[in-house]
Amino acid sequence: MQIKEVVSEKLNEKYYEVVHPTGLKIFVWPKEGYNSTYAVFGTPFGSIYNHFTADGKEIKVPDGIAHFLEHKLFESEEGDAFSLYASTGANANAYTSFDKTCYLFSCTKNFERCLEILLGFVTNPYFTAETVQKEQGIIGQEIRMYDDSPDWRVMFNMLRGMYHSHPVRIDIAGTVESIAQITADDLYACYNSYYNLHNMALTIVGKVQLDTVLEICNRELKDCKEVAVESHFPTDPYEVKEHYVEEKLPVAVPLFNLGFKGRADRRLTEKEIAYTDILLFMLASSTSTMYRELMDTGLINASFAYEQFEGPGYNSIFFSGESKEPKKVEEVIKSYINKMRKEGISEEDFECARRATYGDALSSLNSVDTSANLVEDFCFCSRNLFEYFDAVANATAEDIENRLKDILDTENTTLSVIVGE
Repeated sequence: MQIKEVVSEKLNEKYYEVVHPTGLKIFVWPKEGYNSTYAVFGTPFGSIYNHFTADGKEIKVPDGIAHFLEHKLFESEEGDAFSLYASTGANANAYTSFDKTCYLFSCTKNFERCLEILLGFVTNPYFTAETVQKEQGIIGQEIRMYDDSPDWRVMFNMLRGMYHSHPVRIDIAGTVESIAQITADDLYACYNSYYNLHNMALTIVGKVQLDTVLEICNRELKDCKEVAVESHFPTDPYEVKEHYVEEKLPVAVPLFNLGFKGRADRRLTEKEIAYTDILLFMLASSTSTMYRELMDTGLINASFAYEQFEGPGYNSIFFSGESKEPKKVEEVIKSYINKMRKEGISEEDFECARRATYGDALSSLNSVDTSANLVEDFCFCSRNLFEYFDAVANATAEDIENRLKDILDTENTTLSVIVGE
């Protein structure tokens, strides 16, 4: 068993990184003075993984299978995991995103039992034709519900406008038609490929001791043979597929998502993520000149937001919100980006953004769930959380200007709008 301390003297924080004999990566971050504990057990298998090779065998599976598998893992021959958690007082949940699936719980007591339950149901799948058929009806209803959600539709319409063939353009839950094709054999094929412990990570933050975690893992986890998995994604053109997408749904105020498509030939580094965060704060935070103009002219309201969106084969930046004139919002955002490129970045604005970005990131570590999710996410991207903090702290205005040269191409965008019926 390999154990090392991951230390940040600047943050005065430390967590343990363990490579368990089963191959599982375990991160344990004890936080003094905390009464709660948060654990997340995940695998880098999300909705975009519908074509892969496992130990030399090529496998293609229906869209939505990662989300379907998440639902099914909670069931066993004895019942479901939620009923086991009921007696512990813990809050348990799970989620599937584009690039990962995670199972989690938070508790203030009965931690050891909660961890046993988590490790138990995630590592012991149980799928039958009958239970799969039952779940198809349940998830079908969930898909129809999201089809009627304007917030959901405006985002996926944008992704379909941006990406030609990459599966990031496909709804995380798939379609009613695609999930109807899922079989128990499909679920086992995905599980045996991506839920191999060598491919997974367990992160626990809060009121926790390393020895306790390792004792439970040693007892509950079984040795498994590593599986060689290679995921396949189509190479998407740099240019967006469509510049404008519109749909009518019952909304009082039109919704918009404006996406700037970037190059995605590799995963971003800690520095690139950090520099983009600082740049976006300068451009679009509530203290920025652009935000004040958009608000003062009534083009946006408090729902306005922005984010980096990056994963295997996709890399974009989104701006979203409500507006009666989405196309004017697009014009203003692009004009500010071009102005920043032309005039450069002021040292004063940069320093304000750098400090604010660092402060926001630092405050997020006060949350056990945010801390755990960040460590888990960075693990799957082969990034180090503390190196991200160092990149923010040591960034220069020149770094941000150089980053701006590589992203936010104002000619390569998709505007998705939901208007009222």
